[in-house]
Amino acid sequence: MHHVTVVRADNPGPMTLDGTRSYVLRAPGSSSCVVVDPGPDDEGHLESLAAAGPVELVLITHRHADHTAGSARLHALTGAPVRAVDPEHCHGGEPLRRGERVAAGGVRVDVIATPGHTADSVCFLVAAPGEPHVVLTGDTVLGRGTTVIAEPDGSLGDYLASLDRLEHMAVALAPAPGSPVPGLPAHGPAVDDLADRVRAYRAHRHERLAQVRAALDALGVPAGADDGASVDRADRAALVDRVTALVYADVDPSVLGAARQSVAAQLTYLALAAERDRGHPSAS
Repeated sequence: MHHVTVVRADNPGPMTLDGTRSYVLRAPGSSSCVVVDPGPDDEGHLESLAAAGPVELVLITHRHADHTAGSARLHALTGAPVRAVDPEHCHGGEPLRRGERVAAGGVRVDVIATPGHTADSVCFLVAAPGEPHVVLTGDTVLGRGTTVIAEPDGSLGDYLASLDRLEHMAVALAPAPGSPVPGLPAHGPAVDDLADRVRAYRAHRHERLAQVRAALDALGVPAGADDGASVDRADRAALVDRVTALVYADVDPSVLGAARQSVAAQLTYLALAAERDRGHPSAS
């Protein structure tokens, strides 16, 4: 993929894996480029991105600081507008519209709505003349491990729908059998077959849901008892802790907070499903 270059930030950790991967997009022969996810506010990293320029445009996959903290500084270094779904993370540019097509750096970028990890999460479908399609997946699909459904705005229902959307797109865009569309995540190595990884993610989510249901049964709590709103906050926190202890008993303490967030999202998903089953479509 001669039109995509990765510049990895030096911010490794339990949630960032080997560090945030910023991407520089430039069609062969183009005099300018696009940067996706500037990453942390690290001067050396941002200077490396600016040096890849001239930078025509900066795009953001979602709101988390390991993707956005360097945005204002990169805007100052390059003058390039920074565009994100969330206006809070735009600098000199308009908010991205889901479904929008952007042209810059000689490449075409389609904005694919993929909420779930966060409400503002998007992926970018990138095309350049003579080059295969590739999807920049942000944190929606990682190069290693699985994605947390992040509080306060993550949604498992939205995330599963986003996985469906990505799979359908990747299958439709595959140029031939055995030539899958790759994914480039913001953390971890490239994904050779995005559709296959999405199917594995979906299966994993349903396995976790089954484990959460089993944990609720063991605790004597109905699956629809917690909608995240009508339950007392302290009681809900205690339930999340108890379910997390059962479902994620072997999780490393460094990612226990992420596990708790995912359990909270799973409980809300199950509660909303129970509401629908009881005939209350307004809970969808």
